[in-house]
Amino acid sequence: MTGKQILVVDDEAKMRRVLEIMLQKTGYHVLAAANGREALERYEANAVDLVITDMRMPEMGGIELLQALREAGSSVPVIVVTAHGTIESAVQAMKQGACDYILRPFDIDVIELAVTRALSGAEVARQNAFLKQEIARGWDAFVGASAPMRQVYELIGRIGPSKASVFIRGETGTGKELAARAIHNASPRRDKLFVPINCAAIPADILESELFGYEKGAFTGAVKERVGKFELADGGTIFLDEITEMPLALQAKLLRALQENCIERLGGNRVIDLDIRVIAATNRDPLEAVRDGKLREDLYYRLNVVTVELPPLRERSDDIEALVRHFIHKHGHSPEDTRPSAAALAGLTAYPWPGNVRELENAVERALLLSGGGVLDAGHFNLDPRQRPGGASVSTGGDEFADGELPPLAEAVEALEARLIDAALARADGNKARAAALLEISERTLWYKLKKTRAGADG
Repeated sequence: MTGKQILVVDDEAKMRRVLEIMLQKTGYHVLAAANGREALERYEANAVDLVITDMRMPEMGGIELLQALREAGSSVPVIVVTAHGTIESAVQAMKQGACDYILRPFDIDVIELAVTRALSGAEVARQNAFLKQEIARGWDAFVGASAPMRQVYELIGRIGPSKASVFIRGETGTGKELAARAIHNASPRRDKLFVPINCAAIPADILESELFGYEKGAFTGAVKERVGKFELADGGTIFLDEITEMPLALQAKLLRALQENCIERLGGNRVIDLDIRVIAATNRDPLEAVRDGKLREDLYYRLNVVTVELPPLRERSDDIEALVRHFIHKHGHSPEDTRPSAAALAGLTAYPWPGNVRELENAVERALLLSGGGVLDAGHFNLDPRQRPGGASVSTGGDEFADGELPPLAEAVEALEARLIDAALARADGNKARAAALLEISERTLWYKLKKTRAGADG
């Protein structure tokens, strides 16, 4: 817990000094204030992790300070210390949100224990809030036992326990974040946070504050301090997806943070020491990105201690049946009652899957909507091995339709449109604005087409 900053508030200069010396010896940074009003000014101007305040002080006492902090929306932990303790004052302090109440005179050990407990409690609360967001967002484990995937599992098992930085390479939709989570879960850091951030999904002018956090007043709109993803990941793992999309200027700051194991929040000057394992990923060739000026060479070699290559779905077709059953179950159906027909499974295996596993999940979800359960036929998936969603060719020449009945044009166009939308959503990680940009249509048009598809499935 060292490196945290504690604000000590007491109208007695001697007591402030005693607490300051004691806390500094333990490794904490200390700010001091003589009353509640001065403490509020110090708090607003600095990053404070804990407040230790006396109860009775001129101008503004400890209870009034605590109330002012809570009314301002601050969740900073507060320890109240007093020589005039009563049951009523203790209850009042706890009702206002104090995390501890200590009587004077006290032993140093009592204060040290209270500080450790308060900081740990704040860290747990912050982690729990983050984990609730992760659970709501949802994520799944790897599925598949093909030879390429067994090699991936073996490599993850070997590198997981180490501290080495890892570079994950793979096409869009191959499961780079799942691989990063698996590495984290196989490491001694598994009990700490795994913090993912998609560098391509966050605007460049916001990404730096997302990574490093900021102090109150650092820029217009920064009405209170914000903890960045690096601080959240302290002791754990941070996953930087699509690292080649990070601006070069920010890559330089990232390299410095990795080399020195510390950061500074935007608008602040306090050095925050960190212990973090970094896993980076990209869907493009990183050396090509270096040559194209999209990735700093020194950052690449700093991150690329170990490389994990994830195979595309077309190279692990043996896993498709297991993946389909997994997605059927994920979307609320029984794999025993709802299953693909032999013809559908053959079509799924033959299809090239440019969007990889993510595109397959979209296809399964669509088939479930169209079929209503039971047997999923090839027509429910709208698959054709000759189609190449996302810009490749769709065969229309020769005697393609020489034999058999011609499909209605509207039906054929709708099927192809559905596949293109699925592929775009897969490539955009489900981000509809980015998917619309890939298809060169407006986001409103994309929403309309998705709604129309859903309505057709329900009808």
